[in-house]
Amino acid sequence: MRKSWATSSIDIHLPVDRGVGRRVALEQAVRMAVTSGRLTAGTRLPSTRALADHLDLSRGTVSAAYDQLVAEGYLVASRGAGTSVADLSWSSAQATPPPDTTWGPRYDLRPGRPDVTSFPVATWLRAARRALTGASASVFSYGDPQGRIELRRALADYLGRTRGVHASPAQIVLTSGYVQAIALLCQVLVRSGSSVVAMEDPNLPFHREVVRWAGARVMGLPVDEHGVDIDGLRGPDGGAVAAVVVTAAHQYPMGVTLHPDRRRELIRWARGSSALIIEDDYDGEFRFDRQPVGAIQELAPDCVAYLGSASKTLGPALRLGWMVLPAELVGPVVAAKLHSDYHSEAVGQLALAEMLTTYAYDRHVRSRRLRYRNRRDLLQSRFGPQTQFGAMGFRLQGISAGLHALLTLPAEGEAEREVCARAEASGVAIGRLGEHWHSAGPHPQGLIVGFGTPSDLVYPAALNALAEVLAHR
Repeated sequence: MRKSWATSSIDIHLPVDRGVGRRVALEQAVRMAVTSGRLTAGTRLPSTRALADHLDLSRGTVSAAYDQLVAEGYLVASRGAGTSVADLSWSSAQATPPPDTTWGPRYDLRPGRPDVTSFPVATWLRAARRALTGASASVFSYGDPQGRIELRRALADYLGRTRGVHASPAQIVLTSGYVQAIALLCQVLVRSGSSVVAMEDPNLPFHREVVRWAGARVMGLPVDEHGVDIDGLRGPDGGAVAAVVVTAAHQYPMGVTLHPDRRRELIRWARGSSALIIEDDYDGEFRFDRQPVGAIQELAPDCVAYLGSASKTLGPALRLGWMVLPAELVGPVVAAKLHSDYHSEAVGQLALAEMLTTYAYDRHVRSRRLRYRNRRDLLQSRFGPQTQFGAMGFRLQGISAGLHALLTLPAEGEAEREVCARAEASGVAIGRLGEHWHSAGPHPQGLIVGFGTPSDLVYPAALNALAEVLAHR
């Protein structure tokens, strides 16, 4: 007999919009009830069975919605105590955090970080469960340093379909992320007698350190509005360059896309010099103004090492990355991987392979793309050319893709160090462009605004706080 809502121990009003997907509609209804204050902190929610019965939903749908809302921080679930509304007062009012909470800046607008509260916990658990249910015990033993074949096959299909990458499973090497990938490649280059690696100027300082730790010497190449300028490769030092590292789809941190002419020019140079292009496609999935720009590797798979990871799409804690290599590099890189950490963990590889083959990963990326585009739009509405800050001389650029934008400072205004110091004093963490240059100035000054980290609840307040910092001149 169908259980009646009248017999449930907990009553709750949740108007669910039937015009959208059922799980999404339920998530929206609960979020609205929590953020509006109708459901206060500590309010106990019905069991998944009871709520499913009341709303005529499947129990799996309710469970998935609860899991997602727990991951986003709206709800708290504990064994034996059920599910209840989380205490959001400390995050929205910026009061003292609860005990045992790791406390950072009030507003985190640092670049290079995704919104980890949106990690698809329920989807990941289902994928891992399905992948492990039929797996042999060998999954839990030592594995292939090149990576699980299941994930390499899934990535070959996915990268070809979404990024235009030409790849076979035999060309893919799985790593713990971009840092390990670039380190392994540089180790192989250095062991082969090549020691100079060209990198964009500006770029992430830590990545330059990784290259140097691998034994290579870094050469800077300037970046302009068309992307990296390779004229320096034709100079006296250019002949010694073994590889060029580029963030072609969305240059970090300037945000420009490598111009098609520059792409062709770079490929001609690489082939003529028997050099390698290392393509860091760190956020290529997140393009907002048009279809994502294809990878350089599509044009020259013989001389491009394509590097990607799940760090921006899912979360850096997974430590899942990949390389698509020219055939002659696979053996040496696999050997370097073997002597580095033997192999990457296998369970996460199987779970990601399951997400890719069932298109759950595509669905997650699309939902994140929409959310990040909305955040980008809000950032533009606060600091774009038509705003008071545009009139003050601030310039927002690099907003067509990714999880960050560059806000250059007025030429006659404060130095970026002073602005960042005031931001820090106000509890706003933000990136500083000056840290990314290879060479001494003078260089343009600016702030790198990351819009991935703050939750949807906190993000508008974070932009308000940044606006107050910038308005105080």
